[in-house]
Amino acid sequence: MAAAKLSPYVPASKSMPELTFKALLLGVIMAVVLGAANAFLGMKVGLTVAATFPAAVVAMAVLRIFKGNILEENVARTTASVGESLVAGAVFTIPAFIISGAWDEFNLTTCLESGLIMMIGGVLGVLFVIVLRRTLVVEADLPFPESVAAAEIVKAGQGGQTGASLVFGAMGIAALWELLKSDYGFKVIRESVGRFIDLGTSSITVLGDKASYSGGLYLQTPNASPAVMGVGFIVGPRISAVLFCGAVTGWLVLVPLAMFLNPHLVGQLGSGTSMIDLAFDVWKNQIRPLAVGTMIVAAFYTLYNLRGSLIDGVGRALGNLNMNASAETVERTEQDLDFKKVFVAIALMAVPLYFLYKYFSGSWGGSALLVVVMLVIGFLFAAVAGYLVGLIGNSNNPISGLTLSALLIAAVLMVLIGVTEVQGVRAVLGVAGVVCCMAGIAGDMMQDLKVGHILGGTPWRMEVGEIVGVIVAAAAMPFVLWGLNSAYTIGSTDLPAPQAGLMALMAKGIVGGEMAWPLVIVGMLFGVALILISSPSPMLIAVGMYLPFATTSAVFAGGVIRWVLDRMLERRQATAEEKVKAENSGVLVSSGLIAGEALMAVSLAFVLLYGKAVMHLGEGETVLPHIADSFWPGLLVYPLLLGLLVWLPLKRMRSSS
Repeated sequence: MAAAKLSPYVPASKSMPELTFKALLLGVIMAVVLGAANAFLGMKVGLTVAATFPAAVVAMAVLRIFKGNILEENVARTTASVGESLVAGAVFTIPAFIISGAWDEFNLTTCLESGLIMMIGGVLGVLFVIVLRRTLVVEADLPFPESVAAAEIVKAGQGGQTGASLVFGAMGIAALWELLKSDYGFKVIRESVGRFIDLGTSSITVLGDKASYSGGLYLQTPNASPAVMGVGFIVGPRISAVLFCGAVTGWLVLVPLAMFLNPHLVGQLGSGTSMIDLAFDVWKNQIRPLAVGTMIVAAFYTLYNLRGSLIDGVGRALGNLNMNASAETVERTEQDLDFKKVFVAIALMAVPLYFLYKYFSGSWGGSALLVVVMLVIGFLFAAVAGYLVGLIGNSNNPISGLTLSALLIAAVLMVLIGVTEVQGVRAVLGVAGVVCCMAGIAGDMMQDLKVGHILGGTPWRMEVGEIVGVIVAAAAMPFVLWGLNSAYTIGSTDLPAPQAGLMALMAKGIVGGEMAWPLVIVGMLFGVALILISSPSPMLIAVGMYLPFATTSAVFAGGVIRWVLDRMLERRQATAEEKVKAENSGVLVSSGLIAGEALMAVSLAFVLLYGKAVMHLGEGETVLPHIADSFWPGLLVYPLLLGLLVWLPLKRMRSSS
């Protein structure tokens, strides 16, 4: 069914400045800043936060100073949000090169390779979406829930209230907090504390031998992190509780069980190895591969559940190819970039893609095969991502499942043509990286184009802004990853990068023959069991098992704070309008907390990188003075967040009534 004719906020007959220098400059600056924040967040908690809402607020606040109009704000927001979506694709795949050992380290060469993966994937995502825009944005009767919400925020901002003070104030608080708790800051606040609780001594007979085992549970407090708790607030109590269920399963059930059933592990104690070290070793080497198996089943189960939507989206995409791309559109709000030039650009992008895959795989024929496969599944996945964003929102875009599908196809093809070992792993991860960046851009751009459609923006101007944003973000983000890896080490408990770990394990397992198949198969069977009992989101449970307990429990703490706000709104019998006002205030504060802490972490990472390069600081040295290291100040995060995320939204709600 075709969608009803929409009357945009700015009529098609009205001409206003739109793709201006100030709008584009502000957009690319925000693309880099918000992209850097999401790079840290995505590798720390396995989740990224859509930049559309904070970008819209900042664009309104800044351009108002320079007398910008609503369409300039629209271009700035569109250009900015591409940084987050490109990074979402990048951090799910590019760290896998480091985790798998395909790259030894980040350097100028690997930064160039990363940048090419992001740029090619991002630009292809934009080009594919240009072809799909009219079908999915205009003709399809899709709700686009997040696009409608973002457009309403922009419309409300025209009345004078932008909410920028909430975002920037929260950014300052979170940045100061990160400075006080970071290993490379002043280290006044310990981020979390863990201990092993002894529950007594048991004598167990295993294969005829008796071994003494000190039974116990490893307990850890949530990270004292406003950013991670802000993520929990945004996703809500339901999702954060399911994620925490995975942490309880992994850390409080499977880790103690593995240690209890393997009493010989106790022999590793001593010589500097503690029970906490042993628990981490069991989690890293046994529980995480099991969680990967569960993720695999969960990813394909998610795609299976969406099969109707996927088939419909692909059908609409293919049907769109029959349209007369050269037909002139009468209205300004229906003008895309010329389709003929778009298809030529897609063909031209295949050239650097071919040489990139040749560089990774060392095979001319294998590279040609990968390019063909990538372009075909890339277009189909762009259609899928765009359709799902229109249906359920960009925050629920299952790009990890789509990427895993592409990775498995590429891995099997590489094995069949004999491209194995490190060359095959690099080639497979190269395919996954391009597809993931492309799917992330496709979903985000479709959401942005719908916002512009509602506001009355000109599509081709927004598309130009997206391409510029992709190129700038692709040039900057590899150096952000380099700095973060230097400071925190990608793949460690500080930056576990769960999706990238999954991609690395799958690539090495299939192409390199290093899969821990027994544990992975057990995890797959566990995923089947979760599906059979109709468990909510097996993927979230698996991610909770994969992440450090302190991180997952901090997300849950943020979800509990959101639950407190929801209960307070119910008790006060808030109207629907008041609830929206309070919830939007909380989301803007949470976005500021995420951006502030993540940007400070990225800044400290570059200070450390610069210090090592110029001042030759030793490994592990702090950049700023190490003042203290105490757990108790970390408890202050709870009253702080209750004030910012409960009391402040309630106060703003009352002031508006």
